[in-house]
Amino acid sequence: MNETTPWELVPRAKRIVLKVGTSSLTKDGQLQPDRFTALARDVAALMDGGRQVVLVSSGAIAVGAHRLGWQHSGHSVREKQAAAAVGQIGLIELYQRRFGNLDRHVAQILLTRAGLEDRERFLNARHTMLELLRLGVIPIVNENDTVATDEIRFGDNDNLAATIVNAVGADLLVILTDVEGLYERAPVAGEPTPPLIRTVETITPQIESAASGAGTRFGSGGMITKLEAAKNAASSGAATVLCHGRTKDVLQRLVAGEERGTLFAPGDRLRGNKHWLAFTAKTHGRIVVDDGAASALVARGRSLLPAGVLRVEGTFTIGDSVSCVNEHGEEIARGLAGYSSDDIAKLAGVATKEIGRVLGYSNGEEVLHRDDLVILKD
Repeated sequence: MNETTPWELVPRAKRIVLKVGTSSLTKDGQLQPDRFTALARDVAALMDGGRQVVLVSSGAIAVGAHRLGWQHSGHSVREKQAAAAVGQIGLIELYQRRFGNLDRHVAQILLTRAGLEDRERFLNARHTMLELLRLGVIPIVNENDTVATDEIRFGDNDNLAATIVNAVGADLLVILTDVEGLYERAPVAGEPTPPLIRTVETITPQIESAASGAGTRFGSGGMITKLEAAKNAASSGAATVLCHGRTKDVLQRLVAGEERGTLFAPGDRLRGNKHWLAFTAKTHGRIVVDDGAASALVARGRSLLPAGVLRVEGTFTIGDSVSCVNEHGEEIARGLAGYSSDDIAKLAGVATKEIGRVLGYSNGEEVLHRDDLVILKD
């Protein structure tokens, strides 16, 4: 029996997260209504075929800047936030009209990284989106740029889309942008276009070097953020397709089996809470471990015991997400702390049988339990 190729997974996808970049919706910061019409028809066709779609949309800052008469997307964080507040109205209005013409309902969901870092709020967002999908509604997700300063600076809608893949258990992430895909090297104006990389099995340093970090004048994400998103989605067991957003009926062509753009193959699926730990949760400190403990964690899948701890950096409480690093400062894992930073510092190098004597109480033998631990480095 022949093995399934990565591209053969695309037509099988039943739940798709679609990320649409600013350049696919606007021209010189101005909304292009025909692009919304084409996109709505494409998404509706997927839904007619029994698929569910979550739409993660950029464009609010660009739209707001145009409505304010600017020739830029804002010179400061506050200007960008103001532009986002103005532009979000126009953005969602066009989506509502275009999908409404096709008898499809949409829902607006504004999220921030800070919100999703909280596990309870992450799960609330997940449950809301799953219920909307069950009802046949298209969730339209955007970052709440009026409060999310870090996201504005780093163009995190790509990684937000990948986080949504994990949240809703999607099979496929499609990123629509203003290029055909990932080229073997960054294109240079006036020179022949480099060959397109059709399939990426694993994101290697060579693949990363082929990516350009430059964004557009109105968008803030470049190819590097798209590679990060593909890595994130792969850890959810989902494939990612990066392709040109202005290709006619591109979504229908993809699910029909046509190879468009670049496909990043899926990886091994991390369990939901472990994926959240690896890619979404905010780390509150670091635990430095010796080589023996690092080997036990990475090679043997063990929990972290006090005896392997060298020192603690930062302040955190029981249940906070923390980073685990080896003696060379390399992050090898993330997990939920079994003790506070103050108590772990007291327990550094201590045998497990001595925990009660040192602290006056015991919350278990593990500083980081393997069930609440995700390995990041082989």
